[in-house]
Amino acid sequence: MTGATIRQAVFNRRMLICVGTGFASGMPLYVLVQLVPAWLRSQEVSLATIGLFSLLGLPYTWKFLWSPLMDRYAFPLLGRRRGWMLAMQIMLVASIAALGVFDPQVDIWSIAVLCFAMAFFSASQDIVLDAFRREILPNRELGLGNSFYANAYRISGLIPGSLSLILADHLPWNLVFLTTAAFMGVGIVTTLLVNEPEHPGERPKSLRDAMVLPFVEFFTRNGTKSALLVLAFMVLYKLGDNMATALATPYYLDMGYSKTDIGLVAKNAGLWPAAIGGFLGGLLMVRIGINKCLWIFGVIQLVSIFGFMILSEVNGDRVGTPGFEPSLWLLAIVIAFEYLGVGLGTAAFLAFIARTTSKLHTATQLALFSALTLLPRTVANASTGFLVEAMGWTNFYLLCAALAIPGMLLLFAVAPWRGDSEQEEAGSHPDDR
Repeated sequence: MTGATIRQAVFNRRMLICVGTGFASGMPLYVLVQLVPAWLRSQEVSLATIGLFSLLGLPYTWKFLWSPLMDRYAFPLLGRRRGWMLAMQIMLVASIAALGVFDPQVDIWSIAVLCFAMAFFSASQDIVLDAFRREILPNRELGLGNSFYANAYRISGLIPGSLSLILADHLPWNLVFLTTAAFMGVGIVTTLLVNEPEHPGERPKSLRDAMVLPFVEFFTRNGTKSALLVLAFMVLYKLGDNMATALATPYYLDMGYSKTDIGLVAKNAGLWPAAIGGFLGGLLMVRIGINKCLWIFGVIQLVSIFGFMILSEVNGDRVGTPGFEPSLWLLAIVIAFEYLGVGLGTAAFLAFIARTTSKLHTATQLALFSALTLLPRTVANASTGFLVEAMGWTNFYLLCAALAIPGMLLLFAVAPWRGDSEQEEAGSHPDDR
């Protein structure tokens, strides 16, 4: 692919839309996981109560249950995608701004209900944004578009996770939440400026059709055996990678690093390599295709896990001995390489998921596939602590590396090395080419 073609893929209106919608998608999640806990703790809410707030994120896991509504029904004037996008964004602005009205010491249940509503609106926005992105991007731009989206998603966390916390030292919390809510205006402006994508088919005629037809279409298009292999790949491809990072902070502490070390080194060494990896991965997918990148980035993901093993071997037996100072450079290198792999692998994985969906049923299929990709993370969070206690850190990371192999082996069936051209044509439309 020529340099001119790559420039056309990077510098076009579709990429700007991916940036705007990615920022709008990440903002409410980071409000829930970063800003709200900081606010509650500053108001002397107990850690146990704050921990229970993590359960309010369940709508992100179960969003596929109501995704057929967004394929079936449309708002007047704005259309099926833009209408739902604008409605959810307005509700998110209102709910974020409303948080500052409540006193955590008195209204904790009201705050919990409002946060659950925010998670519901955010998950619903994600459903329609994923569908919108799939419908506007040609197959050849899926990798790059999803990498722009994912990077904007990550960078949006700097607002509630950094700017809003700084403002909280100088402004009352109600103004902090109002200011944070105003940044959702990026999504609203994007929604108002874009056009409703052209749909290759009519809306489902009934809610039952909206629920059933996406599954029928997926298994009919792929065949039962191939469809099951694709679903298995979605579960397994990032299993080892997710497990390796599930207990990252406790692991760093066990390796002898202080909380300050972790805050200054580990977090910064993770964010920017992941963002750079996502962008470079998107560019490479434009040039060589999604399938080849799944192979290359999968190997990088696998190899990066061994960095944790090296860190464990270097530090493990020396932690707690007099005069031992763990190497910050080694920590930074291990984390940077791991999150470079995360950024690369996520970019290719998201592109594969988008390519797997049909433009006839984007909202429902993407919501279901996204829910499947959360399964490994859920399993990892539930089991990793027991595994580490039973086998130690080095053997645990060896297990993570082993668990990354089945997903790689499934690439032979679902994304063969030389199969990009055929798979990018399959299910594509004239506008894609």
